[in-house]
Amino acid sequence: MNELELISFQIISAVGTAKSNYIEAMRLAEKGEFEKAEEMIKEGQKVFLEGHKAHAGLIQKEAAGEAVNINILLMHAEDQLMAAETAKLMAEEIIKLNKRIAALEK
Repeated sequence: MNELELISFQIISAVGTAKSNYIEAMRLAEKGEFEKAEEMIKEGQKVFLEGHKAHAGLIQKEAAGEAVNINILLMHAEDQLMAAETAKLMAEEIIKLNKRIAALEK
């Protein structure tokens, strides 16, 4: 496995775990378990940053003049990174909405 493939898999693994945490946070918020939901967001963000750092390293290489050959694996990694970021934003909104619903139901 070459360096680019390894970095791509690091990104995919990290952001995939983060996305799973964000989805679990939404499920917990639906049940009213807001503290657990917010903890899942925090855990997801920690692991997301690992993937983001690996991606940023590739950007820095290219900015320094080193060619980064784009392939389907890297494209998939970037897609997963963006999807995880979107899932986080949605999870945060879902948690807020569920908190409002819970407050109104009291």
